[in-house]
Amino acid sequence: MDYCYFESPLGKLLLAGNESLESLHFPRGKTRKEPEKDWVYKEKVFLKALDQLYAYFKGELTRFDLELNIQGTNFQKRVWQELVKIPYGETISYGELAKRIGNPNASRAVGLANGKNPISIIIPCHRVIGKNGSLTGYGGGLEVKKNLLELEQRNKKMMNS
Repeated sequence: MDYCYFESPLGKLLLAGNESLESLHFPRGKTRKEPEKDWVYKEKVFLKALDQLYAYFKGELTRFDLELNIQGTNFQKRVWQELVKIPYGETISYGELAKRIGNPNASRAVGLANGKNPISIIIPCHRVIGKNGSLTGYGGGLEVKKNLLELEQRNKKMMNS
């Protein structure tokens, strides 16, 4: 497995994969991970992802265009494919996401799949919130989710003015 780091406003993100991006981990929270002993530091594998993350955090990129190697169940992959359709700077509820994948009674299962998203930020699971508008669980922690949403909303306002 290849890996590298990206210094973000949220802290040092860990990117990992074989020939393409498979996971992105936060420096804190449930998804925190350290490189394993047999992993190889190879920044060049992730240059496009690093460039796009840099542009995203500067407010210059609203949609990622990367080759991803996503590992998950068919249901999880359906949820994750729907996540990338949520517009930049906007949010939807877990129930709405369940409706969008054609299974309106599956909001809990959608929440679990959302929580297993291996490539946060790029697959924007932070854009899914509780039905009442509350911020609910996030692998990098609720403060990170809040910061990502605020970043996008602030940048979206600047783009529209």
